[in-house]
Amino acid sequence: MLLSSIRTTYFCCWRNASRGFQPRSIHQSPQLRQWLVRRTQSTLTAEAGAASGAAAATGPNAASNRIVGRWLLGCSGLVVGAIVLGGVTRLTESGLSMVDWHLVREMKPPQSQAEWEAEFSKYQQFPEFKIMNHDMTLPEFKFIFYMEWGHRMWGRLVGLAYILPTIYFWRKGYFNRSMKAKVLGLCGFVFFQGLLGWYMVKSGLEEKPDSHDIPRVSQYRLSAHLGSALLLYSASLWTGLTLLLPVQKLTETKRLLQLRRFAKGTGGLVFLTALSGAFVAGLDAGLVYNSFPKMGDRWIPDDLLAFSPTLKNFFENPTTVQFDHRILGTSALAAITGLYLFSRKMVLPRRAKLAISLLTSMAYLQVRWQPSDKHRDLVCSAVRLNFTLVFCRLCWASPPCCFTSPLPSQPLTSLAPWLFCLWPFGFWQSSAKCPNDHPLLPGQS
Repeated sequence: MLLSSIRTTYFCCWRNASRGFQPRSIHQSPQLRQWLVRRTQSTLTAEAGAASGAAAATGPNAASNRIVGRWLLGCSGLVVGAIVLGGVTRLTESGLSMVDWHLVREMKPPQSQAEWEAEFSKYQQFPEFKIMNHDMTLPEFKFIFYMEWGHRMWGRLVGLAYILPTIYFWRKGYFNRSMKAKVLGLCGFVFFQGLLGWYMVKSGLEEKPDSHDIPRVSQYRLSAHLGSALLLYSASLWTGLTLLLPVQKLTETKRLLQLRRFAKGTGGLVFLTALSGAFVAGLDAGLVYNSFPKMGDRWIPDDLLAFSPTLKNFFENPTTVQFDHRILGTSALAAITGLYLFSRKMVLPRRAKLAISLLTSMAYLQVRWQPSDKHRDLVCSAVRLNFTLVFCRLCWASPPCCFTSPLPSQPLTSLAPWLFCLWPFGFWQSSAKCPNDHPLLPGQS
């Protein structure tokens, strides 16, 4: 721009000064003078357009927001894949097969026979082999090793999918100040999730001389690992949707506010139920009572508060943990049903109706499909996966399935955030004033 301004100033001064003593050739060539004027104007126009284009490319706009939003939705899908693989490692009891953690070195699995035997000898020094798998062969160890290795490599893929595009988009100027803070938080959360995963695995590798129980990871750390993964998934999904879906002004009504609170409470209850399921899995509490709805012959078992102090029962007593999970699961189902019935009294947009209907259908499908063994559990989980395209684990299942199920609640933990995240994105909005306390006029969608 500075060069073009100097050029324009020089040309104007030259043109004014040349009026008194221009060469005869220029006075006699008006075509040459017009050509110089046109060239200067076209140069200025081109440079101005390039400057404005560069400014637009270095700042957030609608196109860059779509790119970033799709990237975040893709990252949320990768997080779902990591949760699924985590469930598979629990199904195959593979989570303690890798007894150390290296960020780069473990990316290459053992290749030669000697390397495999060295890795197997390290596994043999830990409680899981000594107590549970003392007759395990090397081919069987290779299987569980590859299951855990795949889960860890997928976690590294998730980290790269967050960090590398963040660096690129940052350099391109696709982030405003608010978005910079959000993506930095997401990248930091991915790193924290990896450390938390190893911290969880370490709890299952520790020697416990005073305990005669089978080796397992801490239920507290397992619940934290699952909960942080769900939070990372939800945050990525939420941020991506804010960039992809248009924001419209909401017409607030009393019933709409009630429905909003109801949906948020239901989502929180689903999340709490998922965390409760992690405690069930961590304690193998689903194996204590395998009848439903009663626990054995009783509605309330005798050993519900067997531990002292009383608070300890809710986190370490398998009977109490399973009982709490049943109560939370039943409450979540009742809340989803109530949300659906409440929404039926209102005229809602098509997307809102779809979200509530899918949420309700998925809840009842998970209650209806109660697998009794691991093979059927994987089949049912695959059906849920194809049905919803989003998945997780440990939300609602029969007692045996509470231990083995890797996937059942991601539909709920996806559909519930989708439902109560609709308001900022224009799913519940209307530009018209609605009579009879309805958020939309009849016939609108």
